[in-house]
Amino acid sequence: MAQAKALNRVPPLRSALFVPASRPERIPRALASGADCVIVDLEDAVATEDKDSARAALAAFLREQPDSGIAVRVNACDTAWFADDLALCREHTGLRALVLPKTESAAQVAQAHATGLPVWPLIESATGLLALAEIARAQGVERLSYGGLDLGVDLGLTTGSDGAARMLDAVRYQLLVHARAAGLPAPLETVCTEFNDADTVRRVARLARDSGFAGMLCIHPKQIAPAHDGFGYDTADVAWARRVLAMAAEHQGAAFQLDGRMVDAPVILRAQRIVANTD
Repeated sequence: MAQAKALNRVPPLRSALFVPASRPERIPRALASGADCVIVDLEDAVATEDKDSARAALAAFLREQPDSGIAVRVNACDTAWFADDLALCREHTGLRALVLPKTESAAQVAQAHATGLPVWPLIESATGLLALAEIARAQGVERLSYGGLDLGVDLGLTTGSDGAARMLDAVRYQLLVHARAAGLPAPLETVCTEFNDADTVRRVARLARDSGFAGMLCIHPKQIAPAHDGFGYDTADVAWARRVLAMAAEHQGAAFQLDGRMVDAPVILRAQRIVANTD
């Protein structure tokens, strides 16, 4: 049996918190919220009449704090604001990533990546789903996610229904498989609209974790702690993983039994993943 290889340690991305660019005073609070990433939003969270002033406010913030490490969600490629949004991102290369909404082709990714920034495509339409293979493999793509609400509207789903949940499970499957096949990190789960009920957020996060996702998009600071709980591991899981790795080192790649169950390479890899995400 081939010995399991150790997983590369990457910074966790359990939570990516949106904050409107039209409310720049909230950006420092978002950065201090404990979120693994802050996404300043020029798109859905900003009214049409405020687009230009929101971009100007974000530019002012970036001049004052060029190393803040925020990501920016620009407006979609087919909008009147896209070119100006890209120009802003091109000027500030210290940004963490460019979040591209309503991505439907590799060509759109190329436009975004021309800023020099990593691109996080959001899949929000049937056209985007059909182009997912080429989008995932496009140069500059760093991580995939999707917009469940916009996608639901495009597909005619009934929000909150069992049928919608089944269809979105199929979307998650496609994101996970294409991300893996393209050598990308695990995708990010879409937003959960509930933020006052921590148990609901934790449940959504845990389901996404168990479905292979790395983290989730967040819309409120109250979601950060339960999201991190959901994407974390219980003390019993961590203790089990450490026992597996300790015994794997003793057996030097050979299969062995632990608590009456066979442990081989896939089990060791799971243990490595748990430890890597808790250390």
